[in-house]
This record gives sequence, C-alpha cells and structure tokens, in this order.
Amino acid sequence: MTADQRDVGGLRPRGARMPRRERRAQLLESALEVFVAQGYHAAAMDDIAERAGVSKPVLYQHFPGKLELYLALLDRSCDQIIDNCRAALESTDDNKQRVEATMAVFYEYVAHDTGAFRLVFESDLTNEPAVREQVDRVTAECARLIAGVIHEDTGLPDEASRLLAVSLVGMAQVSARFWLTEAGGLGRDQAAALVAGLAWRGIGGYPRTDEPSVEH
Repeated sequence: MTADQRDVGGLRPRGARMPRRERRAQLLESALEVFVAQGYHAAAMDDIAERAGVSKPVLYQHFPGKLELYLALLDRSCDQIIDNCRAALESTDDNKQRVEATMAVFYEYVAHDTGAFRLVFESDLTNEPAVREQVDRVTAECARLIAGVIHEDTGLPDEASRLLAVSLVGMAQVSARFWLTEAGGLGRDQAAALVAGLAWRGIGGYPRTDEPSVEH
C-alpha cells in the first residue's frame, strides 16, 4: 500500500470514484476542516485535496478556486443556521418558547464540533464583498423571520419590529460566542436559557395585539 492509500493523521484514503454530488459533499467537509483549522488565508488547495484524499485536478473539477470553495461552504453554513432559526420560530405559537428555541439554535450552532460557526462569525475574509454579503445574510434573514413574528403579534411598525429583531439576533450571536470562549463553566443549555430569559423579559414587554388592554 502506498502512502497515498493509507489513512494517515486523519487523512482520508483514496478510493473508488464517487457520484458527483457525493464527491462534492466530501470535498466540502474536508474544506471545512482545513478552513476552520487554518483560516482562509493560510489554507491551501493542496491541503484540502490531501485531506479529501483526491488529486488537485479532481478538486478543481468541482471548484475553480479557493474562494469559490470557501463561498460554497459559507453558503451552506449560512443556510443551516437560517433554516434552523425558521424551524425554531415555526415549532410553537408560544412566544416565550419561540425565544428559547431560537436562542438555542445559536448556542447549538457555535457548540457543534465542526466549528462551522467560525466561517460565519469569525471569518478572516470579511473584506471580500461576496463573503461579507453571506455573513450579513445570517443576521438579515434571521432578523427578517423574527421581525415578522414581532410585527404580526404586536402590531409594531416594520422598522421597529426589525430593530428589535436585529437586537435579539445580535444578543444570540455575541452571547453564544462569548459563552464558548469565556464562560465554558456554564452548560450550553443553562447558558442559552439564561440569555433567553433576558431576551424574553425585554421582548415580552410588548403585548400581543390580541391581548385585552388593561385600564388603570
């Protein structure tokens, strides 16, 4: 067996031909490992090809360059957190539980062992417009989903609903990243619950439009 065929140091062995979709998925997983470990600038296509156990020409058949590969991976990571945010909001009609579920999405995302959140929230390529657009898309889309719920339930104007929604998303992102690096003594669920409680005490102060008004 040659060195290329052995699985050494976590490298994947070269194997039989894969269907194109399966190969693309494998390349993305290998690229994720390399980008998370090294950052965009230090990572090389050679490293990614070696990690995947393929030749560089095979890698270039799927992705014309390192930026295109990074953007494909970033797009997938952004879609994941947006889809999870949407699912959390749709999981219940109880707004307190919605806040808890949505906050949990961000904590679960940063805690995932792939480290994919670093591509979205800690990218070293945010000066690249296409990357900045993808990173901003997470905040914009999650806020849009949350703002829709706030507007529908409170009757607040769109601008006010969006401002509150962006504030909630910012709270979730920043606190989750802080928890991961600085507050590891707290369990993930405990940390998410603490911040969800803070968020609910704020947003819960805006009454639903279908709640009867209280006259003093």
